[in-house]
Amino acid sequence: MTTDSKPGGQTIGLAVPIPEPYGSELQDWRRSFGDPLADAIPAHITLLPPTFVAHRERDAVYAHLDEVASRFAPFRVHLRGTATFLPVSPVVFVALAQGISACERLSDAIRTGPLKVELSFPYHPHVTVAHHVSEEAMDNAFDTLAGYDAGFDVAAFSLYEHGEDGYWRREHDFVLTGEAARV
Repeated sequence: MTTDSKPGGQTIGLAVPIPEPYGSELQDWRRSFGDPLADAIPAHITLLPPTFVAHRERDAVYAHLDEVASRFAPFRVHLRGTATFLPVSPVVFVALAQGISACERLSDAIRTGPLKVELSFPYHPHVTVAHHVSEEAMDNAFDTLAGYDAGFDVAAFSLYEHGEDGYWRREHDFVLTGEAARV
């Protein structure tokens, strides 16, 4: 396996992987809409966008992520329907109907310490199903998956590494071991 290992570091991303059978299903849909990155990016909910990490920082990053995971309890995600970031960005996505605040809090906690990064856009958890495609393909994605509905439990988040071949590979899972809030 080759990774996108620049001198002195690696490009990583952190995400909630979409479990089977939904992950393959959404990736197949993305491919059917003509998205050129459909095979390179597994279906996921981004928590940390692509970020360069120096090799010397890797241990600190893993320690930070272990600590973050220890503070968060597993949570439920419910995917339902489609939305878009147009006109700001040509993206169609499956929306979260449940799990938004848990993803927001987790992303905020991850983006501290050695992974403190400024985002280009406000954080909005979603699952991309069409990007860099024609307007017709975007409309098709929006309409085709408008009734999409799936739910699953999230027990971990994952670190992905970007390969020299342009593919993102899941390299490590960080299990959520915090206690659930009492109601």
